[in-house]
Amino acid sequence: MRGYSCIGLDNPKTAVNVGCVLRAAGNYGSAMVAITGQRYKKSKSDTMSQYRHIPLLHVENLKSVIPFDCVPVAVDLIEGATSLIEYEHPQRAFYIFGAEDATLGIRITSLCRDIIYVPTNRCMNLAAAVNVILYDRMAKFERLK
Repeated sequence: MRGYSCIGLDNPKTAVNVGCVLRAAGNYGSAMVAITGQRYKKSKSDTMSQYRHIPLLHVENLKSVIPFDCVPVAVDLIEGATSLIEYEHPQRAFYIFGAEDATLGIRITSLCRDIIYVPTNRCMNLAAAVNVILYDRMAKFERLK
């Protein structure tokens, strides 16, 4: 698959979810995970120690690490967002996810070209949402081959 994906986590709530996000990033070949906030610590849920194989950056703001010519994509259950079912992933994407106890807000969504959501009956936890987005990306790009 050409291109790449990166993951941005805006002030994630639990270390367990961050560890599971690192595992998903490894499973789906993401190029980097960047984290803001002070609530992250190393977690046993990163069972494959992906932090040793994928850059894990702790940054003040996610805007500072969005790679050149990479499309920032907010993932949030907000009005006006595009359903993942209809979404065409960019070749180079920086997916930004918020904590389970907060929305991304204008501070993040204003950085993003696209805002998408996973259509569910209720909101998902952070790690589950990352897995679904990365799987959808892989599945849709596989069909293009």
